[in-house]
Amino acid sequence: MKNDINIPITMDWTKEEIVDVVHFYEAIDQAYGKGVDRDLLLKRYQQFKKIVPSKSEEKQHFKDYQEQTTQSPYHVVKEARESQHSKKIKMSSR
Repeated sequence: MKNDINIPITMDWTKEEIVDVVHFYEAIDQAYGKGVDRDLLLKRYQQFKKIVPSKSEEKQHFKDYQEQTTQSPYHVVKEARESQHSKKIKMSSR
């Protein structure tokens, strides 16, 4: 993950929640690089959803991240959900 990316976080999250969110975005970044294990990605997304349960807040976080990276968390998660027979998720760069 590039060093100049500001991961979208909320200041009232605990340190553990911030770490979980960072791990989720690292998995998104891996999906656009060498690929990421589908089960790991879905597990990290579930942890993310415990922290960000609101769909509108999730969309805003995803939008903020995508504007900085051109990587779409939405499309990565969608691909992981739809690729039930695939072990690894690898997205093509735009």
